[in-house]
Amino acid sequence: MVYPGLAMVRELGSQDSKSGSECSCCCKNKKPPWVPVAKTTSFTVPQHMDFRTTCEETKTGVCLLQDGNQEPFKVRLHLARDLLMLQEQDVLCVSGEPFYSGERTVTIRRQTVGGFGLSIKGGAEHNIPVVISKISKEQRAELSGLLFIGDAILQINGINVRKCRHEEVVQVLRNAGEEVTLTVSFLKRAPAFLKLPVNEDCACAPSDQSSGTSSPLCDSGLHLNYHPNNTDTLSCSSWPTSPGLRWEKRWCDLRLIPLLHARFSQYVPGTDLSRQNAFQVVAVDGVCSGILQCLSSEDCMDWLQAIAANISNLTKHNIKKINRNFPVNQQIVYMGWCEAREQESLQDRVYTPVFLALRGSCLYRFLSPPVTTWDWTRAEKTFSVCEIMCKVLKDSDLLDRRKHCFTMQSECGEDLYFSVELESDLAQWERAFQTATFLEVERIQCKTYACVLESHLMGLTIDFSTGFICFDAATKAVLWRYKFSQLKGSSDDGKSKIKFLFQNPDTKQIEAKELEFSNLFAVLHCIHSFFAAKVACLDPLFLGNQASTSAAVSSASTSKAKHMA
Repeated sequence: MVYPGLAMVRELGSQDSKSGSECSCCCKNKKPPWVPVAKTTSFTVPQHMDFRTTCEETKTGVCLLQDGNQEPFKVRLHLARDLLMLQEQDVLCVSGEPFYSGERTVTIRRQTVGGFGLSIKGGAEHNIPVVISKISKEQRAELSGLLFIGDAILQINGINVRKCRHEEVVQVLRNAGEEVTLTVSFLKRAPAFLKLPVNEDCACAPSDQSSGTSSPLCDSGLHLNYHPNNTDTLSCSSWPTSPGLRWEKRWCDLRLIPLLHARFSQYVPGTDLSRQNAFQVVAVDGVCSGILQCLSSEDCMDWLQAIAANISNLTKHNIKKINRNFPVNQQIVYMGWCEAREQESLQDRVYTPVFLALRGSCLYRFLSPPVTTWDWTRAEKTFSVCEIMCKVLKDSDLLDRRKHCFTMQSECGEDLYFSVELESDLAQWERAFQTATFLEVERIQCKTYACVLESHLMGLTIDFSTGFICFDAATKAVLWRYKFSQLKGSSDDGKSKIKFLFQNPDTKQIEAKELEFSNLFAVLHCIHSFFAAKVACLDPLFLGNQASTSAAVSSASTSKAKHMA
């Protein structure tokens, strides 16, 4: 069940009804659940119902990107109002119009203290060239302005070292003489295991000490400084110059993910297996961010919540624009992604992304978001919002390791199972469904179903104002009528029959009425919807919020504050 405060309402048409068990409203010696109490449970309509956007999140940070079979590498994420930008570092020539560098040739000389002023990592044993991992402050490499952390060394004095092992490159540098000419190219997607600093501020201190060994995953630099004949401290005029050219390391756009109707997930696609501190974002056109690995669970949750907030704000704004083209009884209340669980899937892929929308009297299920008016006629499935039952699941009711799940039982008794990413997503869906149901009950006011009583064709009308009315289908003569407050219990056989237990207002005796329906679950869910709307009418907070939003999502109605019959 969806409505807070529905402890006051019997759960007609619960899933137990399939097995023919009694409904909870039939418990004896209990106070009738619809009797108003001194303090009702708060029923609030969330801010998204009036389509006012909250403050958009802007956020920037560094994480690892796992893209296909590549080794994870560092990227910068920048979250804007309507866009998630993935950026990678590159070295650009910024003199005049910026352009990408490609290969650069740099000549530097060794100092007595500090040597070349750089350290290296990597090598062919890790299927990458040797990479500059540190640059010393105020040393030759830094002062040249042409070398950067992350530069791959391709040649040393004309010797190709692209496929050399780490120790081999170390030896070449040690024996290179006082002056060395390096051909370098920035390694944009340096593997994360190199643990290269993101910026040049993490510089190493110069040293004249030497080490006898080196490791491809440790900074090799101290033993590159020593050269037996080097006593020269060169003047600035001997440093390399590139007239008219200046180079900078910058963050450059790698991938742009539009956030309108985008979806995100921590789960391995199709499964209930959650990635640790990682997630991916998929745009509406299918462009995927790749797997973004955060440093901690807190950092990951911060990113997810910020992205969710911006997607939500964009959706609200889009709904507001779309609703201008729809009549008041066809307004959109909710749109968003969730994942549907296949009930008896024999494949590895148990969950499938689906797009749900609450509009007017219907719940729509799409494979992709509707963009045009025509798209609304092409929904995968459509349900009458008054004839389905929605229930948010407790942890003990979950079918697998996915959290934040809810179920729906359709008008034909089909059980549907859905998962969303965040607790806030679940709360947003729950409240939207509450509002959509209330608006539809308020709009239609009554609903009539064909039924059979003792082999005679009858009709049962559920009326928001008067309660239950049973009449002869041929003559329209009323056989009996009861108020909602007179219903003391009910049960069904899970197939077609419902037994109502009403209290006679005069004799106070319980009168049983049994009716047979061809659409049992639709009737049960509709009765539940009407009772829930009655409960909502007892909550002044709900009424106040609903009055402020009715202009946007439904036709105004003066009957909103009706008391229980």
